[in-house]
Amino acid sequence: MRIVCDSTLAFIKRCNVLSAIIKMAVFHKQGACTNFCFKLEKTATECYEMLKTAFGEDAMSHPQTFQWFSRFKAGRTSIDDDKRSGRLVSSSTPEMIERVRQIIREDRRRTIEEVSMLVGISHGTCHKILTENLKMRRVASNFVPRLLSVDQKQQ
Repeated sequence: MRIVCDSTLAFIKRCNVLSAIIKMAVFHKQGACTNFCFKLEKTATECYEMLKTAFGEDAMSHPQTFQWFSRFKAGRTSIDDDKRSGRLVSSSTPEMIERVRQIIREDRRRTIEEVSMLVGISHGTCHKILTENLKMRRVASNFVPRLLSVDQKQQ
C-alpha cells in the first residue's frame, strides 16, 4: 500500500473536482447542440452521430441523446437540469460531528462501522467526519488525534 501525504490527496481531490466540472460543462454544451439539431429537424440518430463526431469519447450516450430529443419534442426549451428535491448534501452537521466525537471518546477502539451504526449515518460520512473534521486516524486499533497536544504527548 502506498502512503500519500495530505497535500497530495488534497491536490488529487481538486483535480477530480475540476475534471467533473469540465465534464459537466461539456455535457451542457451537448444539450445545446442537441437542441440545435432538434430545431433543424434532424433525427435523434443523426444528432447522436454528430455528437460522436464533435465530442469523441466525451459524447453523450445514445439513450441520453434520445432522452433529450424526447424532452424537446414534449415542448421543453431549457437545457438546464430540472430542480430536484432530495436529501441534504451532507449529513456532517456540527451536531453529528459532536455525537461522533463523544462516541469515540467513550471507546476509542470502536470501528467506523460501529460508530456509523450508533449515529445513524453512512460509513463514508463517518469516515470523513473522523478524518477530516476531527483530524483523527487509526493507530494500533485506536482513533487518536493527528496532532497531539503537550498533555496528550505526556500521557
